[in-house]
Amino acid sequence: MDEYRCITLLSRPGESAGEFTGRLSALWTHALRRHQADFEKVYAEMSIFENRGVRLSRQYLVEAEVAIRLGGLLRELEMDFEPIDEDEVYSKYEATPPEWFLIEH
Repeated sequence: MDEYRCITLLSRPGESAGEFTGRLSALWTHALRRHQADFEKVYAEMSIFENRGVRLSRQYLVEAEVAIRLGGLLRELEMDFEPIDEDEVYSKYEATPPEWFLIEH
């Protein structure tokens, strides 16, 4: 069975949902163009933003083998995210609609 990790991206404090959505789109467009093999291992996206105080968050389920590399890309692009817990393992069956969007590649 494939193992997945959860990556939780965070908005800037006070950033609107529209602004955060724009930065997420730019991030994933960059990943698709420059890191396609890693992008193809992003399995699912949470369908809603969650509130984290003055920030919004959005979660992604990614194949375990690319979680750390994607973390490096996020740091390079100055995207805030929660620490990736390597001990927290998920299966793809935990990312089910309507809570999650499956990402087609």
